[in-house]
Amino acid sequence: MDETFLLSTDTAVSLYNLFAKDMPIIDYHCHLNPMEIYENKTFQNITEAWLYGDHYKWRAMRANGIEEQFITGGATDYEKFLAWSKTVPMTIGNPLYNWTHLELQRFFNIYDILNEETAPGIWEEVNKKLTGGGFGARDLITKSKVEVICTTDDPIDTLEYHKKIKDDANFDVKVLPSFRPDKGLEINLDGYLQWVNNLKEVSEMQISNYDDFLNALQSRIEFFHSNGCRISDHALNTMMYQETTKAEVANIFSKALTGQKVSLDEENKYKSYTLTFLGKQYAKFEWAMQFHIQALRNTNSKMYNEIGPDTGFDSINDGQIAVPLSQLLDALAREDALPKTILYSVNPKDNYVIGSLIGSFQGGTPGKIQFGTAWWFNDQKDGMLEQMKALANLGLFSRFIGMLTDSRSFLSYTRHEYFRRLVCELIGQWVENGEVPNDTKMLGNIIQGICYQNAKEYFEF
Repeated sequence: MDETFLLSTDTAVSLYNLFAKDMPIIDYHCHLNPMEIYENKTFQNITEAWLYGDHYKWRAMRANGIEEQFITGGATDYEKFLAWSKTVPMTIGNPLYNWTHLELQRFFNIYDILNEETAPGIWEEVNKKLTGGGFGARDLITKSKVEVICTTDDPIDTLEYHKKIKDDANFDVKVLPSFRPDKGLEINLDGYLQWVNNLKEVSEMQISNYDDFLNALQSRIEFFHSNGCRISDHALNTMMYQETTKAEVANIFSKALTGQKVSLDEENKYKSYTLTFLGKQYAKFEWAMQFHIQALRNTNSKMYNEIGPDTGFDSINDGQIAVPLSQLLDALAREDALPKTILYSVNPKDNYVIGSLIGSFQGGTPGKIQFGTAWWFNDQKDGMLEQMKALANLGLFSRFIGMLTDSRSFLSYTRHEYFRRLVCELIGQWVENGEVPNDTKMLGNIIQGICYQNAKEYFEF
């Protein structure tokens, strides 16, 4: 993992060093905690910074036979670090191996290979730096040349810490909210009515019918917009769309308000109408709309009951998305209300579905409908290259808005380097093969666009 890491040609090395290496970062989708950014959270040890909440690593440790007490259980942080160090050599071929060492190199200037033998020394060296100053959350963000961070926020959030960060003259990075109303769409899940009650309180509006509910959502969109939000986000584990009427959905909503479960058909109609309503609002405020599709969540019910969600027991769904997704986009396009939209699927079988579908709804804004970067299980070398190749084959790779972290870790910004190296590797290979001209100016503009400029122009933060 030297200077030519992931770069197999002289052209790729040159393109990376000239155009990609030093570009700033716009992290338009992540799960960082704005309170931790505001407070410049510090870390007592590498386990706290690296392993807390990182279900990527937890899955690998379980696959290596590590007992749960050393993953999410009551073992000490040092014991958990040793368990991860024991696992790292076994992750060869997994992006975790590269990410682990990139983070050690870029943030801590440690070029040793992490394993059981080197673990004690690396533990001491990293912890000394973490507790010695200059390695708080804000410091790590600044070191990574981040300009904009978009967190993931529930509509009922007060955005207290976003406001505080904005008013802090000592921190130049924009930390903006994203509107994530998933809990307001999952009408059959436990907690739905409580969420509606919370929405009622925070919006200071009565919610006794569906019109009230939509008005409350709109008021929260206005509130988020006033606090810098320019992006929404939706987790659509199962893609659906059904034509319906507002009156029909109003009856479904009234049924749910009484505590009744609704049928799958009713749920799909409720989601379809509510999503199209939200899409129209996003278009009105010139937001971008993100759909994260095809996750199969909480597959291990025993572990879900023991340690909860987002702990490493999700996988890839394999539902059909082409017809319902096209219908949803079409419903908005028919009313000239389709916002800028970014589509991600965690199932790589959908690459050509999405890559071709976005071409049916383009126009007005360069790259208006985006095929989002390789997501979750796909954000590794093969997954990133396959996503980029599909986009290039079917659309305009040069208009791609590039990488995001989708992470809860302040050390994850090396993933942008990983991605940018692969962009240069792909384009460099095309040059070496004689498929595109070795026009330095043209290629440089494309690479810097994908790494940074396209996102800056697309979101208009």
